[in-house]
Amino acid sequence: MRLAFWRRPRVPVVVLHGLLAARPGALNVAGYGGLIDAAIGAAGKGGTVVLDIESPGGSPVQSDLIAQRIRRKAAEAEVRVCAVIGEVGASGGYWLACAGDEIVAHAMSVVGSIGVIGGSFGFDEALARLGVQRRLYTSGENKARLDPFSPERPEDVAFVRALLAELHERFKAWVRERRGARLSGDESALFDGGWMLGERARQLGLVDRLGDVDAVVREIGGARARARLFRPRRRLPLLGLLPRRLLREAMEAALEVAEERRGPAARF
Repeated sequence: MRLAFWRRPRVPVVVLHGLLAARPGALNVAGYGGLIDAAIGAAGKGGTVVLDIESPGGSPVQSDLIAQRIRRKAAEAEVRVCAVIGEVGASGGYWLACAGDEIVAHAMSVVGSIGVIGGSFGFDEALARLGVQRRLYTSGENKARLDPFSPERPEDVAFVRALLAELHERFKAWVRERRGARLSGDESALFDGGWMLGERARQLGLVDRLGDVDAVVREIGGARARARLFRPRRRLPLLGLLPRRLLREAMEAALEVAEERRGPAARF
């Protein structure tokens, strides 16, 4: 947490919003790894960094890469991590939340969905009705496995189910590692892939307590604290050439000095 005499306390908040995927613009370690590093650095030894999570899930690989980046950097810097779920922290979004030492959610947040899903469509019968022949040439018995234009094979279904089960076991192991004795209730209900609201998640130990980002920031930095957001920057054609950060921080400092001089009656 950074503090200057003319400014409010600033608490680093990493904004993790969106679908987890490797493509550019999505939530992935390539786009957010540097932000995580910077936020943890800003928190300083013994400080706290907040994860602002809004994600329905997506790629298991990106979920794990981001979560492991958070844990590794936090351990190196001796920083505490508080994950806050807003509207939704489900599936891969909940995987990210488990990177926190503490998980906070709103009473009506969508939480959980600890499971794995996969599937596709089959067009082989439609092609047959149209009189279209599928001509596919491969080297390797399973190179065309799950081809949507070919009839489904039982061995392919068994392969996919085994793959999903393995991923599910990794997900469950991660939740157990991070939540430990805080989990309560029947694990079959916790890990059945279903989602729940934040209050129910708190009762089952998937969430520690109820709250939101603003409340957590004030708890960490005090009543006057504000969030210092770490999120991808939008490209601006002209203003991008200016030292935006210096200008923004100078304006914020001036506004806060003016606010203090106006007295407490002007505060919301």
